[in-house]
Amino acid sequence: MTSAAHPTPKVLWRPSKERIAGSQIKRFETWLKDTRGLSFKNYEELWQWSVDDIEGFWEAFWQFAPMKAHAPYRRVLNEKKMPGARWFEGATLNYTEHMLARASDPASRKRPALIYRSERVKRGEVSWAELEQGVAAITHALQSLGVQQGDRVVSYMPNIPHTVMALHAVAGLGAIWSSCSPDMGTVSVVDRFKQIEPTVIFAVDGYYYGGKGFDRRSTLLEILQALPSVKAVIFVDNLESGATLDVSGLDRPVQVIPWSQALQDGKDARPFYRPVEFNTPLWIVYSSGTTGMPKPIVHSHGGTVIEGIKGSGIHLDVGPQDRFYWFSSTGWIMWNLLVTTLATGATVLLFDGNPGYPDLYAPFEFAAREKATFFGTSPAFVAQCIKAGIEPARRFKMDTIRSVGSTGSPLSEECHEWIYGHIGQDIHLCSISGGTDPGSAFLTSLPTLPIYSGEMQCRCLGVDVDAFDDEGRSLRGQVGELVCKQPIPSFPLYFWGDTDGSRYFGSYFDTYPGVWRHGDWLQLNVRKESVTSKIYGRSDSTINRHGIRMGTSELYRVVEEFPEVADSLVVDLEYLGKPSFLALYIVLRDPAATSTAIVPRGPAPDGAVAASRETGVDPDLAARILSAIKTKLSARHVPNQVYAIPEVPRTMSGKKLEVPVKRILLGHPLDKAVNRDSMANPHSIDWIIAFAGAFTYAKV
Repeated sequence: MTSAAHPTPKVLWRPSKERIAGSQIKRFETWLKDTRGLSFKNYEELWQWSVDDIEGFWEAFWQFAPMKAHAPYRRVLNEKKMPGARWFEGATLNYTEHMLARASDPASRKRPALIYRSERVKRGEVSWAELEQGVAAITHALQSLGVQQGDRVVSYMPNIPHTVMALHAVAGLGAIWSSCSPDMGTVSVVDRFKQIEPTVIFAVDGYYYGGKGFDRRSTLLEILQALPSVKAVIFVDNLESGATLDVSGLDRPVQVIPWSQALQDGKDARPFYRPVEFNTPLWIVYSSGTTGMPKPIVHSHGGTVIEGIKGSGIHLDVGPQDRFYWFSSTGWIMWNLLVTTLATGATVLLFDGNPGYPDLYAPFEFAAREKATFFGTSPAFVAQCIKAGIEPARRFKMDTIRSVGSTGSPLSEECHEWIYGHIGQDIHLCSISGGTDPGSAFLTSLPTLPIYSGEMQCRCLGVDVDAFDDEGRSLRGQVGELVCKQPIPSFPLYFWGDTDGSRYFGSYFDTYPGVWRHGDWLQLNVRKESVTSKIYGRSDSTINRHGIRMGTSELYRVVEEFPEVADSLVVDLEYLGKPSFLALYIVLRDPAATSTAIVPRGPAPDGAVAASRETGVDPDLAARILSAIKTKLSARHVPNQVYAIPEVPRTMSGKKLEVPVKRILLGHPLDKAVNRDSMANPHSIDWIIAFAGAFTYAKV
């Protein structure tokens, strides 16, 4: 994928001399000069050193952070090999000990570590001392259940303080954390958790969203029935005070411990942080390919800590003086980033519920009331604000906000400019891109660089990011595959259960040997101050809706359970500056019952795919399919439209041609989008070509 270089966009913001002088990156540069004799003319020189000498950079940052280790490392990196790199071998540490370090400071103990709000709870605070004590009590409960290092402990809870305490108790013990948000259905949760065989689950009775309460106890019982490894539930009455969980109907005994009881039983417990090796598993997060079950990605204690301090502390410029807000569900990697920001000493603001309820001003009102200094959101939410015509700065005093963060999908120029026009003019806009897989960002921000409209400011320190063409050649000013050419500490250790490493290798390294291919279209632009970047959507077939990724195979399992459906194909059409459009194509078992004719129409408003009145699908069937996806998988991944298709295009080996179909619908040249000779049914692509001509989404 290539495109001509665009003219230099306008500069929306430049940092003041005071902002530069007080930044964490300036402090790091001064430290490098004083302790290493290293000085750099600009950020690009610093970045180049950080990837030319990755061992030197990461060793320097280890000492600058500083990392709290119980045993020293023998070497920084065993070899520059992907996969297979091992960082800081010999060093022992603990994630939770770094996160709760402020609780050991007498001057900080009474300060708020967490400030929270939900649709049920209007406001609450948890001090550093209270957070430490809560974590100690839950640690005691886990120990009483026999949880050991390496055991998997999972969560089915929303973005509330209980979940933060649970994570840190699990990590403090050296057990392995994994989380799904309670709005996820049984199929989605079981597909993830059954792969890792958890022994304990934290769960709520339900949650509020959009002014409504959703009791999830019946779903929780279905999950427990499908997870025979679970021996105990630590249960939170989040929806209804005093709610209980009846597990008598399960096929085995399962212990239920109310959260309040766990706190009471552990009220005298002391903090416990087990030192573990740097490359010890910390948590398992999930990202999906196009076939098979969701990938259980294992990240490490050490990699998460050192990358988290660098990402939040240096690039986002967050410190103890900050109040850090980023809207996220507990099923998204951004929640992990949110709570890892505790390592900087910042106060973390938790918002649970619908950010659009009772209206789109809700998050801004929360941020203004709590004097947030960092406001994190998503391009999808910003686009909603634009369409609704809201003006936060007119309604609220938002002068405490110094930075606005955005991730999950590309942030368009229109969204960039709305932020400066409607939140504040003197704002560091932190548009970042990375994700679940690397456990960090590839492309990020820096408070000493200008903001160009529609672009991310720079590549991350110590992260050797590039854009490759099909032959593996670097591109500038053109769109290519986002790659990382050298290992970073936060890269996954492995996939859980992937005993020979083949699934891990095939997910990132089978296109460019020894180079991580991420699956995003990336354009790097050489500007005066730095190399900026722009993401143009996914280059593979993973569904990425508003930052939450799901594999197509998960939808297929639900859709193809319907007796009327013989086959299916789903394509996520996401492109910079365009609305996300998820198209589901189904092959009906009785094709004579309807028509699959193409009804030509012009482009839809705003560039979205035009939805034909003649989709060829009975409206009742379409509604039932969409409802099943919403209930069993996720409300975020419900397709925009269902179309009848004569046949699903497939490879010789029977794989669905999702990526070629996506490329055709995005306007790629046909000869570069698909090779008919590699198809088992080359005639099937003709329908897709006709459909693309009638339903224009975007021209690349």
